[in-house]
Amino acid sequence: MIGLDTNVLVRYVAQDDTIQSPKASAMIESLTAETPGYVSLVSVVELVWVLTGCYAASKSETCEVLETLLRTREIIVAQAETVWKALRQFRENNADFADCLIACSGTEAGCEHTLTFDKGAVKGCGMRLLS
Repeated sequence: MIGLDTNVLVRYVAQDDTIQSPKASAMIESLTAETPGYVSLVSVVELVWVLTGCYAASKSETCEVLETLLRTREIIVAQAETVWKALRQFRENNADFADCLIACSGTEAGCEHTLTFDKGAVKGCGMRLLS
């Protein structure tokens, strides 16, 4: 298994760097089910942040990238089931992906609820407001 940093994923998805993008493409396309790539939760969150913040990717485009990542047999995404749940919540609500992942991770860990000061996370992700 080979760990993949966020910048490798971004270069592969964005194809915007004449030197790094071909290297990222060759690396990712060389992965196999026997020698997969590994994407951590931190890299998933960073990828969404970079795509939406730096590349102005739409929610639909961002969801498509995440779905492709999760469905690719040659890539193992950490806590994939939790990421799928967060992705569904992100798609269905006006919520931040990171907030959805935080809420879903808490639920998966057995938390009764997740507390926040963020009213948007309460509305979009089902967190509870700490007042």
